[in-house]
Amino acid sequence: MRTRTLGTKGPRVSALGLGCMGMSALYGDADRDESIATIHAALDAGVTLLDTGDFYAMGHNEMLIGEALRSAPASAREQALTSVKFGALRDPDGGWSGYDGRPAAVKNFAAYSLQRLGVDHIDIYRIARVDPDVPIEETVGAIAELVEAGHVRHIGLSEVGAATLRRAVATAPVSDLQIEYSLISRGIEAEILPAAGELGVGVTAYGVLSRGLISGHFARDRQLAANDFRGMSPRFQGDNLRHNLDLVEALREIAERKGVSVAQIAIAWVLAQGGRRGVEIVPLVGARTRERLAEALGALDVELGADDLAAIEAAVPVGAAAGERYPAAQMAHLDSER
Repeated sequence: MRTRTLGTKGPRVSALGLGCMGMSALYGDADRDESIATIHAALDAGVTLLDTGDFYAMGHNEMLIGEALRSAPASAREQALTSVKFGALRDPDGGWSGYDGRPAAVKNFAAYSLQRLGVDHIDIYRIARVDPDVPIEETVGAIAELVEAGHVRHIGLSEVGAATLRRAVATAPVSDLQIEYSLISRGIEAEILPAAGELGVGVTAYGVLSRGLISGHFARDRQLAANDFRGMSPRFQGDNLRHNLDLVEALREIAERKGVSVAQIAIAWVLAQGGRRGVEIVPLVGARTRERLAEALGALDVELGADDLAAIEAAVPVGAAAGERYPAAQMAHLDSER
């Protein structure tokens, strides 16, 4: 497994990370045993970065990871790094009610995460969305206090714009910015990626397959479950979906010429962007099964030359996707979109 360092102040991690959210929430029902087996398979393959959020099914995802770590071989467990998002407020019915970045709340969230994960420290800790009522300096300062106390190793951020990133880095060292980045979500290229490179902050990219939309496995007639977030996502609606899947077919032609899958070429494209843009980028793959994990890991062996990259970007140009990446109410919470 190749490794990359997250920024100038962060840890060295596997070149691909495993995003575990879908094993508990938002993509319909998941198989607990297969989820744990997938985490074990990832660790066995050398994947060290496990990404979660304390609000994914209200703590379920952290407990799942904790169970997987306890049942993994000691050598794999010792290499695993936990990346945890916090701050999203939920209700008993699964609703969302904002974000809390107050210093006291930061430390409260961390205490519960440590218990659910069954670890003595969190490797990277980050607020999921900026709390508009709390200066980012206060939130980051609270995480810095957790670092000083030994409960957290590194400070991360999530979905912040360049100006907020600069304020945060001026407060304390930041290892990485977690943000959506894929062939059809390239808004961060104009300002955010250059700022991250300038400031020595790495990027952990989620949504590299746009929640399965550009994986090559999403059927045009697929019926999504009632508890699948994608049913409310603009990119999965009506004409938007038809247009976006046409882009996938254009990408499929290129993948087939190289003898790889659509998912592999989409992940490989993200992997290739770090060297092109002066910032370390680690894709987070949301594999929920060992089969999908194996496919994603195959992207590490895909080499894209200049001609390949040009063909890919001609097939899926900047701004080609139809529909926003989140519903309007959730887009409003994104500091990165302001």
